[in-house]
Amino acid sequence: MTTRQLPSENNRILIIDDNPAIHSDFRKILGGSTGAAAALDDVLASVFGEEDSKAAKTHFKIDSAYQGQEGLEKVAHSLDEGRPYALAFVDMRMPPGWDGVETITRIWAKDASIQVVICTAYSDYSWREIVSKLGNSDRLVILKKPFDSIEVLQLSHAMTKKWLVTLHAEQKLEDLNQLVLAQN
Repeated sequence: MTTRQLPSENNRILIIDDNPAIHSDFRKILGGSTGAAAALDDVLASVFGEEDSKAAKTHFKIDSAYQGQEGLEKVAHSLDEGRPYALAFVDMRMPPGWDGVETITRIWAKDASIQVVICTAYSDYSWREIVSKLGNSDRLVILKKPFDSIEVLQLSHAMTKKWLVTLHAEQKLEDLNQLVLAQN
């Protein structure tokens, strides 16, 4: 039985939004221990009494796509390189291209493990319609614009960690299945 080497972290995030200012906002929030990350340091220190918060110092690798088609190409390329994204923040409205639902559908057809946060001020779909098109998935959450920096940080930490835990659980299950097969 051979267990493949699994990553100890994956903080690769893809932003898919037609508004360049949104990409800039995400970079400011997730780009290190300045701005919003420093604010999270302060909040965590005051709440938990920690002076040096590891969570706030996580370095996220952020890539940008301005349309759904470009986002799908980046996801495919990341898989070809063996460096998949853990999380994508996807805008719901991106004229003239695919909308968020179409983009997510195509991305999940290529990479079913990527976690997705829909970011939108206004959606052409109700939650019921989104669920009917994408399924009731634990890989999907919605973040309303304008978003709060702390919410973006929390979602980024939680969803990238969830991607990693899910990958490790799937590998453990595969190892157990191989062990059972080898015993028979």
